[in-house]
Amino acid sequence: MNWIVLILAGVFEIGWPLGIKLSESSEYKIPWIGFSIFSMIISVFLLWYAQKTIPMGTAYAVWTGIGATGAFLLGIIVFGESSSLWRVLSVSLIVIGVMGLKLTGEH
Repeated sequence: MNWIVLILAGVFEIGWPLGIKLSESSEYKIPWIGFSIFSMIISVFLLWYAQKTIPMGTAYAVWTGIGATGAFLLGIIVFGESSSLWRVLSVSLIVIGVMGLKLTGEH
């Protein structure tokens, strides 16, 4: 169950850089900044909860990995950022690392 909570924490971790990016290009800056703050609060709360049974180092690495990978993908899909081979390979290493931490079975 706490792995699901941790994955949700990672999804909310994607929300704050998205909100900041959208606040830069929108006339509605305050709502997007509010969205970012909301995402941060929910993300940190869910990370805190997940760490009750998942080791801190593992939880933090997975949380940041999901956030970084999600923000990377949104940058490419939504904002047309570069999807060069080296960028994709680098993010693939993050994904492999997160999967490795999950597969170690350490709870």
